[in-house]
Amino acid sequence: MLIKIICVGKIKEKFYRDAILEYTKRLSRYTKIEIVECADEKTPENASAELCEQIKAREGERILGRMKDSDYCIALAIDGKMYSSEALSGHLDKLMLSGKSTLVFVIGGSLGLSGAVLARADEKLSFSALTFPHQLMRVILLEQVYRSFRIMKGEPYHK
Repeated sequence: MLIKIICVGKIKEKFYRDAILEYTKRLSRYTKIEIVECADEKTPENASAELCEQIKAREGERILGRMKDSDYCIALAIDGKMYSSEALSGHLDKLMLSGKSTLVFVIGGSLGLSGAVLARADEKLSFSALTFPHQLMRVILLEQVYRSFRIMKGEPYHK
């Protein structure tokens, strides 16, 4: 099983990079993990709605270019399905048992994901109705995937 996280933008802050590195290391005990960064577009202040859609479309093309047709795609979106940690663990376990060889999680940039990426997604996942910086979302996602594997294996985890 390969878990691939496709995200827009680079992580500049050392504390985020350190957390990402730590969870990636922890996850390597359970699965192969790959993080793919796509270039983000600069969004001018007071950008029009039309320009924002164009920016999301360009970022979306880059995201889609990093996926295979056979990948099972989970887009992170505010309007996606919410799970408890236990339910997410069970869901990921079922996906892996169903023969999915690559699970792709997609995190958009500051404007979110394009319609094309959302249309390609096999499902949408939400961690909260709150909006998080995409850099922090990477850490949250990795922590929850790590927690999911701990739960699957019957190992202790912080509740």
